Amino acid sequence: MEAGGVADSFLSSACVLFTLGMFSTGLSDLRHMQRTRSVDNIQFLPFLTTDVNNLSWLSYGVLKGDGTLIIVNTVGAVLQTLYILAYLHYSPQKHGVLLQTATLLAVLLLGYGYFWLLVPDLEARLQQLGLFCSVFTISMYLSPLADLAKIIQTKSTQRLSFSLTIATLFCSASWSIYGFRLRDPYIAVPNLPGILTSLIRLGLFCKYPPEQDRKYRLLQT
Repeated sequence: MEAGGVADSFLSSACVLFTLGMFSTGLSDLRHMQRTRSVDNIQFLPFLTTDVNNLSWLSYGVLKGDGTLIIVNTVGAVLQTLYILAYLHYSPQKHGVLLQTATLLAVLLLGYGYFWLLVPDLEARLQQLGLFCSVFTISMYLSPLADLAKIIQTKSTQRLSFSLTIATLFCSASWSIYGFRLRDPYIAVPNLPGILTSLIRLGLFCKYPPEQDRKYRLLQT
């Protein structure tokens, strides 16, 4: 195998490994729900938006014929759907959960209808779907920035997951490199904010380490 082929294979494997590692961080939430039979301190929306993101990128991967995208997003969609079903099972407010799920699924189905029925040209469909996936991914990566003011105000990183931050950093970096390697801006560009936000969160962990976090909370009590 040529050097370029080895590099591509290694990079593809890294994308799969790091992304599945990021998705598997939700297993701790799943165990918590099963152990406590509740959804206390667990947010539902990240599961739902990640599932929709997976299904969107899965469509892009199928249209592009990219096996790496297909594998990662198939497994990701299955895991996120599992988390959603568990949350729905243990949540006391099922109406709100079902309403959010139905709304985003309706948006997804409308998107499928548009891309697959109203955009007959394959190249145009690929570009428009790639742009949609990119914008959705960027919005997902930037959404945690809304919590930064609260973290700085409380001097507490309790709201952040260190393992998820590390997983997101490696995942975003590997996909950015993969996208640049394929010369696909729809893969490369939307993962750059993931690197940036992960570095910001790591900086917050350094500024407000867990030990300091515990001392601050003790002083507040």
